[in-house]
Amino acid sequence: MALESKAEGNVVSRLAQTVRLPKMAKVKQLLDHSHIPVEDIPFQVHEELERSGMGERIGPGKTVAITCGSRGVANIAAITKGIVDFVKEHGGEPFVFPAMGSHGGATAEGQKQILTGYGVTEEFLGCPVKATMEVDQIGATEEGMPVFMDQYAHQADAVILCGRVKAHTAFRGPYESGILKMAVIGMGKQHGAETIHRDGFYELGKMLPVIGKVVLENSNVIGALALVENAFDQTCRMEAMTAEKIFDREPKILEYAKERMGRIYFDSLDVLVVDRIGKDISGDGMDPNITGRFAVPYIEGDKKVQHIAVLDLTEDTHGNCNGLGLADVTTRRLVDKIDVDCTFPNVVTSTVLCTPKIPLFTQTDKACIQIALRTCNYIDRENPRIVRIKDTMNLEEIYISEAVLEEAGQNPFIEILEEAKDWEFNEEGNLW
Repeated sequence: MALESKAEGNVVSRLAQTVRLPKMAKVKQLLDHSHIPVEDIPFQVHEELERSGMGERIGPGKTVAITCGSRGVANIAAITKGIVDFVKEHGGEPFVFPAMGSHGGATAEGQKQILTGYGVTEEFLGCPVKATMEVDQIGATEEGMPVFMDQYAHQADAVILCGRVKAHTAFRGPYESGILKMAVIGMGKQHGAETIHRDGFYELGKMLPVIGKVVLENSNVIGALALVENAFDQTCRMEAMTAEKIFDREPKILEYAKERMGRIYFDSLDVLVVDRIGKDISGDGMDPNITGRFAVPYIEGDKKVQHIAVLDLTEDTHGNCNGLGLADVTTRRLVDKIDVDCTFPNVVTSTVLCTPKIPLFTQTDKACIQIALRTCNYIDRENPRIVRIKDTMNLEEIYISEAVLEEAGQNPFIEILEEAKDWEFNEEGNLW
């Protein structure tokens, strides 16, 4: 996506050059590393599914549909294969299907391509991967809202839900991102997701259990495997449960997940520099629970950041720039990578139209950061408070400006690794 900007290289760059950037120090945030070793994942999947009693609900020859989402879940290929192998062990005939609402450009091919990118292939799994955007209506809420389900999954004898439980980026409730959302929106595909999102996210926290009840009462879901990740994108907990236990267990798992998520230990910043954003990092490109910048007006973060500068997109986001609209300044490099066909279907479905908006952009990383700082109001310009992170999923080692060093030194969860030094830009004015 190329945009013309003949004057920017001269005018904006000149404006940026007047800004002196403070020295930055590398620090380590002491976050909980405990997790399940990767080599133990298949065993843990088997043990959890066996413990739950789900195997008793898989009969010989029964077809079993297994969900797989689009959120870049850690170890998703190994976890999905573990479920496949468990189903086979109990005589079932498994297949995997994309359960990701409107992601992947809202096409079956696009959704299957996302799974392939995660290593979730027929060759690796040893079972079919069935992708379709066709759905069946399986019921309706008391208010008359139709509820939909992936056609392949609906035709199967049984369904096992698998999803990561975590704080959502646009609503609050006892059920946020997780099993019920996978059942309601993931399995609902584009048609179901659009129906549920038509009135925005405000009521979604209340609606998820209402619609989820319809799904579980009118479908063949036999159970679920809930996943939790720590601040380092590592699987730290798995819990399997039969269908009737989902409503009771998921809120408790969500509480645990919120305790384990990453954070930035500084609540008031002038500028937050984010090296990269992407759908593989967060549904909003950069997690608002980390940045404090939410796309919806009815959630206010406790972190106050005046300006956010975003420098690039991840490779795995495939040009999806959802979340860029939450930034204040970005780079031409990022803008040129945007794929609107990949981005817009998901945005339209969500009804939150601000998330893909393109902010002011500059030719270089340096100018981007300088403009973000120059345009801050009511700050100590000689001692600006700046934090730089790789992305909202990598928060252990970050950079902080000299003005934040004293506060960092008093925090028992922060270790100063290096003394403050100048930014290391290359000849083109970029950080890499």
